[in-house]
Amino acid sequence: MAASNSSVETQKISIDPALLKKSVIGDYHRIDLWEDVSELEWEDWHWQVKNRIHTKEDISHIIKITPEEEEGIRRSHGRLSAAITPYWAILIDPEDPNCPIRKQAIPTSFELKTSPHEMIDPCAEDRDSPVPGLVHRYPDRVLLLVTEMCFSYCRHCTRRRMVGENKNILDLKNIDKAIDYIRSDRKIRDVLISGGDPLMLEDDVLEEILKKLRAVSQIEVLRIGTRAPVTLPQRITNDLVSMLKKYSPLWISIHFNHPREITKRCKFACDMLADNGFPLGSQTVLLKGINDRPYIMKKLMHELLKIRVRPYYIYQCDPAKGTSHFRTPIATGINIIEKLRGYTTGYAVPTYVVDAPGGGGKIPVGPNYLISEAKDRYTFRNYKKKIYTYAETNED
Repeated sequence: MAASNSSVETQKISIDPALLKKSVIGDYHRIDLWEDVSELEWEDWHWQVKNRIHTKEDISHIIKITPEEEEGIRRSHGRLSAAITPYWAILIDPEDPNCPIRKQAIPTSFELKTSPHEMIDPCAEDRDSPVPGLVHRYPDRVLLLVTEMCFSYCRHCTRRRMVGENKNILDLKNIDKAIDYIRSDRKIRDVLISGGDPLMLEDDVLEEILKKLRAVSQIEVLRIGTRAPVTLPQRITNDLVSMLKKYSPLWISIHFNHPREITKRCKFACDMLADNGFPLGSQTVLLKGINDRPYIMKKLMHELLKIRVRPYYIYQCDPAKGTSHFRTPIATGINIIEKLRGYTTGYAVPTYVVDAPGGGGKIPVGPNYLISEAKDRYTFRNYKKKIYTYAETNED
C-alpha cells in the first residue's frame, strides 16, 4: 500500500473565499524561494509537501544560519533529516535563533550530544508491539502507527528512531494483522492512529484504514494524532473532512507547543474540524527555551480554547537520544500547573504527565494539594496556599 503521487497540475484545487485575504494565507512572497508561487499552489498541500525545505542552501533563504545550526544541518541526514513545509518556514523569525518555531524545526549541533540516560526507544513501544505497527500497553486501547512520514520533522521527536524520509507506509498486510489482533481482544475499544503523521496519507488510503477499523464491532472510539493544523493547515480540506465524518465518533489530537503556532490559517483549519463535529484536544511537549515559562504556557492554553481545542496533556520531554537540550526539570512542569490551577479556568489546565522510561506509561504529576489525612478528616491547601479541612460523615 502506498500513497498516490498526484501532481499539483492534476489536482482539482479551489480556494475557499475566506482564505483569499493575505492575513489568512500569509505573506509568503517576501521569501525569494516563493515569490512566483500562486495562491492556488500555496494552498495545495501536495505542493507544500513536494516543496519542503531540506538543504542548507534552501534554509539560508529563510534564516541567517548560526554555526550551531550549520553543523546540525550538515550532519542531519537519514532519519529525522531537516524537512520544513513552506507554510511552517514563513513563521520562523529569520534573525532570532531563539525563535520557538525555529528551535523546533532547524537541526542544531546540540542534537549530536547525548546523555547516558537517553534511549533509542524511551517509551519501549517496540517491546509492547505484538504485531508490526501496533503498540498495546493499556488494557482497552492501542496505538496504530500507519506511516513513518511527517509534514515537518520536530527536533524533539520521541520516535526519531523510526520517523524519517524513507517514505515508508505500513503495508496493508500488516494493517490487516493489526486489525486481526484488535479483533481478537474484546477489551480493546479505542484506537489511536498515529505515526509519523497519518494525515500524510492520501484520503483514500486513510479511509481504507478507517473503514477496516470501523468494521471491528468492539471499537467505540477512533482517534487521529496529527500536527497538520500546526505545520500544514492546508491539509485540512473539505474532501478530508467529509471523508472523516463517515467514521465518527472520531477525535483529533493536535500537537501544539507555542502560542505563535496558532495563526489565522491554523484557526481556519481547526474551525473546519470543529464545525463538522470533531472533538479537538491538544498535546504539548514541555521544551526548554520554548514553552517552559508559566506565562507562555498559560497563553498557549488560552489561545487553544479560543480555537475550540481542549488542552489535554503536557508531556515531560522523553529521554530520546539527542534531545537533552530540550528537557527541563520535572519541577518546571509542576510549577507550570501550580500557576495554572485556580488562576485560570479548569478547561485551560491540562494534565502534566511523565511517560515513564522503559514503558511504564503516562504518570500524572502535579502539585500536592492534600496535606494530611486522618480518620474521617482530610486537610487540603488551595491554589492560594490557604488551608481547609473536609470532614467525612460515615453513616451505616
